[in-house]
Amino acid sequence: MDKDTVISVEHVSKKYCKSLKKSMYYGAMDIGRNMLGLSSKSEILRKDEFWALNDISFEVKKGETLGIIGPNGSGKTTMLKLLNGIFWPDKGKITVRGRVGALIELGAGFHPLLTGRENIYINAAILGMTKNEVDKKFDDIIEFSDIGDFIDTPVKFYSSGMFVRLGFAVAAHSEPDILLVDEVLAVGDVGFQAKCFDKIGDLKNQGTAIIYVTHNMHQLSTFTQRAILFDYGIIRVDDNVNKAISEYKRLCTFKLEFYKEEIEKVVTGNEHFIIKEVSFLPSMELNPGDDLDIIISYEANLNFKNIIIDTVLVRDDVHYSGNFYFQGTNNSFGEKIDIIDGKGSLRIYFRSIPVNDAVVKLYITIWEEGRTSILFWWRNIPIKFRRSNLSTGQNHLDVSYSNEVRAD
Repeated sequence: MDKDTVISVEHVSKKYCKSLKKSMYYGAMDIGRNMLGLSSKSEILRKDEFWALNDISFEVKKGETLGIIGPNGSGKTTMLKLLNGIFWPDKGKITVRGRVGALIELGAGFHPLLTGRENIYINAAILGMTKNEVDKKFDDIIEFSDIGDFIDTPVKFYSSGMFVRLGFAVAAHSEPDILLVDEVLAVGDVGFQAKCFDKIGDLKNQGTAIIYVTHNMHQLSTFTQRAILFDYGIIRVDDNVNKAISEYKRLCTFKLEFYKEEIEKVVTGNEHFIIKEVSFLPSMELNPGDDLDIIISYEANLNFKNIIIDTVLVRDDVHYSGNFYFQGTNNSFGEKIDIIDGKGSLRIYFRSIPVNDAVVKLYITIWEEGRTSILFWWRNIPIKFRRSNLSTGQNHLDVSYSNEVRAD
């Protein structure tokens, strides 16, 4: 480990237990063995245990910004918690040099009954700051968080965005040598996110190493040069950002094909409305300006009047919260749809989709009248648009919805 390396992760593994009861039993047994001077044999999996991380190794240099990406459940947040000392690895070694500032979980380190002012001192103490240091930076923290008069309000009344504002403000002003940031920044509004990344840039220039976990590919490519792709607890890619993003998208597309085989088990949310098949015509890989037919074949054993079909097309490199190509319902297009007991097919027809060289995520939710319950829910479905020099000729999207009842 050279003098410029601030984080060294060497063959680290971390396991969890699927059963709470067994986890408590194993924990008590391990404590007992340690008290007797015996090894807990943490390198061995027991019944219901699994490796959340398995043989992970990487280094981070001073002033480096590292992005960590991967599907949900791939081990990203577990890795950050190990780096922050919240958990200990079951195998391997982690070496961290310097003060660590972390924003990993919403509201972590805050006491709900205390005010924002009081929690600043508590959270800063957790990050290693003295009271004198906090006193000197208190006004800067308040100004950066921009929560105004709510600073003297108990934080249990804070919104998720206010939690993020205050938590990031404290972490960023603790003068960390290492800053760990999980996906919680996505909770903040666009203006505050820009403010955070400006601050991250200042910290980087001062030599702070930054590890940023995200699903936002645009932010990843903008603020990092290197990225690690996690999948099922192992590292798939540790390379430049473009290679990591390319493999991430390929991985997501591959998993979609696997899930399509089990679609009737995954997306049916009501025993009275059973999904038989979802078809994409002509395919899920299109040219700019192509049409797309989505046909949802179903079998119903009840009548459902005036269903609502929510449809969203959103850029793959942003969160669901913004940058939509399209968002609408059949009602917004004046198309009333009833489901009649029996078999049928719902059709969502997009005309001349104006997307070029991008992967678009599709979200579909079908509700009963009044949105009282969900009949069908499918999300994060990637549709790829090839690159073309031809203009689509439009900047809007026409959509129609219909239902075809089939006679047996």
